Amino acid sequence: MRPTPAGWPRISAALFYREPRQAIDWLCRAFGFEVRLLVEGANGRVEHSELEYGEGLIMVGGAGPEFSKPGQEDWRKRFASPRMLDGHMTQNLAVHVDDVDAHFAHARAAGAVICYEPKTTDYGGDYWADRSYGAYDLEGHMWWFMQRITTRGKPHG
Repeated sequence: MRPTPAGWPRISAALFYREPRQAIDWLCRAFGFEVRLLVEGANGRVEHSELEYGEGLIMVGGAGPEFSKPGQEDWRKRFASPRMLDGHMTQNLAVHVDDVDAHFAHARAAGAVICYEPKTTDYGGDYWADRSYGAYDLEGHMWWFMQRITTRGKPHG
């Protein structure tokens, strides 16, 4: 494979929200993302955004009729957040963090809805052990945060 463009991971995800600006602010405050790029349109509308977490990258955009334009490609009209789909999701995101317990405490204090309390899971000596927790963001996307504890039965670090 050829190298990716500078500053771009091989794979990145895009998430869609009814209130993308509010989501961007919340993701930064609760989960520790940093805004790399924010493209605004008329009346401050979020046209495109890129948020970083370490070397990870997500894009946040708007979902709903006000984010579609007449004559626009049909695929853009299919964007939705779980809040628009009665809480249903088609994916969740997994993020490796340095200190999952500190991340958990910060996210909970910022209002993240915790769906899986921090727990250490050992997948056996041939694999690894992770400490992880799950949380929903303000529009219902599920996030999985994890910290590697051991690798092939040895402490990770």
